[in-house]
Amino acid sequence: MRIVDFERSKSVERCISRKVQRKELAVSKRMLVTYFSANGTTRAVAERLAHAIGADIKEIVPAQKYTAADLNWRDAASRSSVEHVHRDMRPELASSVDVSDYDVVFIGYPLWWETAPRVVRTFLESADWASKTIVTFATSSSSTRGADGVQLHDSAPAARWVPGRRMAASESEAKLARWVEGLNL
Repeated sequence: MRIVDFERSKSVERCISRKVQRKELAVSKRMLVTYFSANGTTRAVAERLAHAIGADIKEIVPAQKYTAADLNWRDAASRSSVEHVHRDMRPELASSVDVSDYDVVFIGYPLWWETAPRVVRTFLESADWASKTIVTFATSSSSTRGADGVQLHDSAPAARWVPGRRMAASESEAKLARWVEGLNL
């Protein structure tokens, strides 16, 4: 009986310790989770990530919302397809996202053709990234390349970039917290 109680006690201690570490990380580094989500998948992951690490959260909102027709990647004339072909396009933001109060900014986006949608570049190019750390995360049901954010570095060259990763739509808060803890921010 005592062994079981001891093991249970150790398990509870480890759980509390992880929660304290997450809170200490949030206090020592001011963190923000930003995201662009066309259909809600990236939003859901961003919300779980922000909750898991005690970060603030802000949405990257394009001035012109994307419709289902805009997102039809099989239509070469769709908005997302045209933006993909014209790499210099920068869709306007509905409002700016202020990152000045943060040390670490997570940027979430869906993968479109193994890269971030152009509106993410608009966001990156609209902020001062000096002395900031950027970590990307991406959602996709099929693509795996592009989640690390390497293709975005030229849009925020002053930032310290930490390689990101692809997230499953169902990624748990516990798994997200462990991922962030492993980044050694």
